[in-house]
Amino acid sequence: MDRLTKAEEPIMKIIWDKGDVFVKEIVEDLPDGTPYNTVSSLVRILESKGMVGHKAFGRTHQYFPLVKRGEYRKHMLKNMIVDYFDGSYKGLLSQILEDEEVSQEEVNELKALLNKDS
Repeated sequence: MDRLTKAEEPIMKIIWDKGDVFVKEIVEDLPDGTPYNTVSSLVRILESKGMVGHKAFGRTHQYFPLVKRGEYRKHMLKNMIVDYFDGSYKGLLSQILEDEEVSQEEVNELKALLNKDS
């Protein structure tokens, strides 16, 4: 599974959120005013990557996700752990716990999650 580019991510998020969607609807939901033709091209790229499929309605297409958001997250997180933490989930968790931007409440919630299955 390929990593989404910065241009593809917001489009894929809209597709995940809406399910079946036309390019026109994606354009309407994008905050930056990306042109229709650009969005259409990016959606076709997502289709070539196997991320979305389509149903034809005459000359227009309705797109839908082929890869679930959770599947994509899991795959990307696994790659990040391998690439940046030598495959160590402990290393990732240590980094999160050392991050000064993580609140004590979030640290406590993480600890509770870890202790839940113990």
